This record gives sequence, structure tokens and C-alpha cells, in this order.
Amino acid sequence: MELTATTILVAFAGVFLICFMKGAFGGGFSIIGIPLLSFVMDPVSAGGLLAPLFIAMDLYALRYFKRSTWSRPDLVLLLPGLLLGIGCGYLLFRALDHRAIAIMMAVITLIFVGLWLVRGADVITRPRSTSKAITAGLASGVTTMVAHSGGPPLAMYLLPLGLTKEIYAGTTSMFFTVGNATKAAPWLLLARPSAELWELMAICLLAVPSGVSLGWRLHGVLDQRQIYRICYGLLVVTAVKLLWDGVAGYLA
Repeated sequence: MELTATTILVAFAGVFLICFMKGAFGGGFSIIGIPLLSFVMDPVSAGGLLAPLFIAMDLYALRYFKRSTWSRPDLVLLLPGLLLGIGCGYLLFRALDHRAIAIMMAVITLIFVGLWLVRGADVITRPRSTSKAITAGLASGVTTMVAHSGGPPLAMYLLPLGLTKEIYAGTTSMFFTVGNATKAAPWLLLARPSAELWELMAICLLAVPSGVSLGWRLHGVLDQRQIYRICYGLLVVTAVKLLWDGVAGYLA
């Protein structure tokens, strides 16, 4: 990767967008900004660039998503699966067919959103489920390690619980704070960042405060229904992106 003005501008814009999503919705939609990074670097380099930056985003976001916004019962159920999933994702990184995983995750996500629309696009509160939480945590761990796309499995578990927008975003933020801290070292081992990539990380670090803060302002303006509708909409965008990546990979 050559560190040009174009590379810096595009990478900075991608990281800023990811930070904005972190501030607005607590995280889980980092894949929205990854298409921008793909214009100037390969997927592994992008993963190596984002791994330390995710930690910086998470630490800065803690000023907004404090302990009072975390759903501890859900985190207790979700985090063991997350950690196991990250470990499995790392061990199987070179053996897994990333295209098939992307397509499968996209189809499941689109079905989930489709069922929500059939019900009238309203939040129907469902009881907490240990088995669903463990499955969601495991799936999120694998997909966040393989493709930085751990948001859909977590959202599919949390959204039907009918949490307040603060608790939903705070729980999501804390979930990915643990996940991003755990997967940083494995991703750096896989990517082996060059000196140029470390320099780019330092530059993109400047996007963290403004991106997260602006996202938080949006979070404060939107009401409960709007937050949930946007989250479901973002799931569709994420699913379409995953589906495109998977199908395009087979056609290439």
C-alpha cells in the first residue's frame, strides 16, 4: 500500500463513518465504512488498520455509553459466545470460505428484517433466551473476526428484546468494546502492518473524537422508534453489502 493523499483521504473518510455509526448506535455497523477502505487497500490491510482504531473508538465512546446504559444480564449471556467465536474465527480464518459465510449471514439477516416488516415494522418485545444469546454471541464473534461484520447476529438478538435506545446502544457498545479488544492482536498478527499502515492509523486516529461525538448527537435527537427503524434499515444495507461481497467473490 502506497501512502498517497488519496489513500489518506479515503481511509480517513471510512474511519470517520465507522466512528459516526459507533456514536449513533453503539457499534455493530462498521462494515458500512469498509467499502470506502476497499478502494485503497486489500481486506486484510483494512482489518489491520481498523483493529487498533476500534479500541480507540470504544474507549472514547465510553464517555457516552456509561455503565448505566449496559444490560448486564444480556452481556453475561452474550460475551462467552463472543470470545469463543473470535477464537474460532481466528483459527479457521484461512480455511473458511469467506464468500459462503458472507452469503449465509446476508440471507439470514434479510429474512430477519423481512419477518419484522411482515409484523408491521413495530418492536414486539420477546423474552430473553439463553440459547439465542449464546448463538448470537458465537455468530457475532466468528463474523466480526472474519469480516468485521459482527453487528447483524447481535442486533437479531437485542432488537426483539425491546430495550430502550440508550440500553440498546450502550449494550452494543460494551459488547464490541470487549470483542474489539480481543480480536486486535489476532488481526495484527494476520495483517502484519507495514510502517505506512501504522502512519495511516495515526492519521485516522484524529477522526475518532469528532466522528463518535457527531454520532452521539444524532443518537440524542432520534426517538425510540426512529432508532429501531434505522437499525433495521442498516441491517438491510449490511446484508446487501455482505451478499454482494459473497456473490462477487464467486464470480471473480
